[in-house]
Amino acid sequence: MRPIVRNLAGLAGFLLLWEAVVRLGLVPEREVPPASVVLARTVSLLGDEPFLRDVIATVLAWAIALGTAIVIAVPAGLLLGSLPGLRVATRAIVEFLRPIPSVALIPLVILVVGGGPESKIALAIYAAIWPILYNAIYAFDEIDSLLIDTARSCGAGRMRILASVALPHAAPFIFTGIRMSAAIGLIVVVSTEFIAGAAAGIGQFILAATSGGGRMDLVLAGTVVAGLLGYLINDGLERLGRRLFRWHTATTAEAM
Repeated sequence: MRPIVRNLAGLAGFLLLWEAVVRLGLVPEREVPPASVVLARTVSLLGDEPFLRDVIATVLAWAIALGTAIVIAVPAGLLLGSLPGLRVATRAIVEFLRPIPSVALIPLVILVVGGGPESKIALAIYAAIWPILYNAIYAFDEIDSLLIDTARSCGAGRMRILASVALPHAAPFIFTGIRMSAAIGLIVVVSTEFIAGAAAGIGQFILAATSGGGRMDLVLAGTVVAGLLGYLINDGLERLGRRLFRWHTATTAEAM
């Protein structure tokens, strides 16, 4: 319980500082409402059905994007990791595509797939692929060659080595990539909803609150909910990783 208590103490200290700064007039209350106002607005939003539909729309788009990214990136990473020649041949393309910010592709994606939920899902897939792909490739570089040689000496073929040696070794690294991609995917989904003006979602709610008379209490409340979602997703995946890969020293050290 000690980490939880420390986290709650830090959060309470931040909220008290925020409240004091606004109440003392150091920051205009119209631009940044006090923490008490924002928290009260957040609680009221959690009981508001239209806002909950926006939250569901964001979470659903994020889940579809992350699942699709895993289905694409894991096999691709295993393939590139196991075939050095193919990795070298595709390196230029990968290194060209990887640094492109997802939000820079919004006009192109809207032109190709339209402005519906498909656009934010497509952009989130694009952004979420890279951490998983690179972690899968990196995991292959870390495999002890003795393990592979031993499997070959026992008569195991390429596919058997991939399934019984490479994949179990790579799984903790791939899961770390999934955790990173989960956060990135949520950021891209909300950002796309805000920038592209989606029909539903947390980003669309924040955009409407910004343009509807500058309701900063609603803007910050929506932001708090988005941050809470990100925290719950990351914490849930971290706990799952500890259970699944408790035997892996790298995962244990990361958790500590």
